[in-house]
Formats: sequence, structure tokens, C-alpha cells
Amino acid sequence: MRNWARCLVVLFAFGSPLLAQEPIAHSLFIAGPTFTGILDESGKEVWDAGRAGARDGEVLANGKVLICWSDEVRELTRDKKETVFHYRLSKENQELGTAQRLSDGRTLITELGAKPMLLEVNPDGTVAHRVPLLPETDNAHMQTRMARKLANGNYLVPHLLAFKVKEYDPKGEVVCELATDGAELGGRGAENWPFTAIRLENGNTVVNLTHGNKTVEFDPEGRIAWQASNTDVAGKPFADPCGGERLPNGNTVIASYGASGEVGVVKVFELNRDKQIVWKYTGPHRAHEIQVLTTNGIPIPKPAMR
Repeated sequence: MRNWARCLVVLFAFGSPLLAQEPIAHSLFIAGPTFTGILDESGKEVWDAGRAGARDGEVLANGKVLICWSDEVRELTRDKKETVFHYRLSKENQELGTAQRLSDGRTLITELGAKPMLLEVNPDGTVAHRVPLLPETDNAHMQTRMARKLANGNYLVPHLLAFKVKEYDPKGEVVCELATDGAELGGRGAENWPFTAIRLENGNTVVNLTHGNKTVEFDPEGRIAWQASNTDVAGKPFADPCGGERLPNGNTVIASYGASGEVGVVKVFELNRDKQIVWKYTGPHRAHEIQVLTTNGIPIPKPAMR
């Protein structure tokens, strides 16, 4: 079928053409506890990093793969898995949690521990810039996860036990916060720990809330613009949602890190605005973070920094 027609199948009923959407198929990069690599649109493993347990990562525009484990970040070639970028955890901290390639070639990395911080690291592995973080806890593992640099030069950082997504400027000043423990979300008792925060073009922010088993879209003032949880979605697929992505079509892909590893259980799913599951991955690999690479053979552009 030609590329321009891949997403449509023409059916005829009573002499009139009807258009039906082809079933959705995604290829994915998965950073997860049992597998870190790439799955094709059938769910088959087509590239394996050779080490599981990754926390963050992405397939870069150059085709190489940037991966963050708890103790190091590497950029690997796809063919020979050669390391072309490497950063190792400093002795003053306990673990790493973020890897994002920036437009200037640097890599954003988070270090967690006694001195939690954002690092912008040069291609040669030297640190170009440090931003101290204020996670409001000394529990290194729970200080933060998927931090991202924004187009305005600031940084969007989810702090789990602070129940806040904070936006930091390059000097480390907090310029705004989104609270995830409001009464409308169940208060602190709901354990709405923010894990992934995605800034959208319209200024809204999509946040996956782990123990709260919710995905919430906040407007710039912190009001809820959209949300979904197991009370809204058939099959109760939310299980410690960690990584996620907002697709160009407006749907949201969510990684349920807490799902069972049993084949047939939903590990990653795509939700439309009507809170309907339109695609799901039920293979053996749980996902901590994901990146959608193609949909029905069409490449999905990496989301730009907002």
C-alpha cells in the first residue's frame, strides 16, 4: 500500500465508499528493567543495548541511542554498539535519572543524592553547566526523574515526594510550580508523585503521576485541563505510570512500569482525548521510559523542546 494511503482502507457498503482507519502499530524505544532497546511494530526485539535496567533514553536524529542507567549515560552506535559519548556518576551522588540530548550537542543529565543537580555535559564528557535542585527530600531515589530542558532555557523537573513539578531557570531559581497534591486529585493521600512532565506547544504540561495512577494535563496556572485514571479507562491499565509521550495527533502514550511482566498484560498504551485505548503493547517487557519511533511505518518526529 502506498505511503500516502497507509492509514486508510477503503471499504464499500451499499455502493458508497467508507473510510476506516488501519489498526495502529508503533515501533518503540524502551528503557526498562528487563530490556533496553528497540521493538518493531510487531513487538519484536530488533535492537538490544546489551544491558537492561535503563531509566531514560532516546533514539537520536543521527540514529544512535542515548541511554541513562543508574550509574552512567552512554550514546551507542546501532551497528557495533560502540560508545561515542560517556558520562559516569560522580562520587558525591548516588544515582542518575535523566538523559536528554540538547540542540547544542550537550546532554542534560540529573544526579541524585547528597547534591542533587542538573548537569549539561559536553560531548567530551566534561560538565559545562550545573544547576542545583530543590527536591525537598534526601531520599535520592525519590528526588526526581525525567527532567527536560525547555526552549526558553529553563528546566522542567518533576519532584516526586515534593508533589511538585518545578521549572528552574539556569541559575537554579524556581520560577513556577505545578502542584500534584490538590484536593481535586485526592490530596497527598492519593500519592500523586510526578514522574514525567511534558511541556506542550500551548503551554500546558502533561504529567504522569506514579502511585496515583493518573495522567494529568495542567494549564499554565496549574488548573486541570484533562486527566485520565483507572476510573475512566476500560481495563484499568494505569499501573505506576512512569514514562510517557504526547503524540502529534494529541493522543498520549503511557508506560505502566508497575504492570506485571506476564505476556498479555498491558505495559504501554495509547490513550485518546476521549480516554479510549487505541493501541497497547502487551509483550514481555515492562517500560520505565519510552519513545515512539514509527506509526504504521511513518516516522514520528521527536518532540521539540518547548
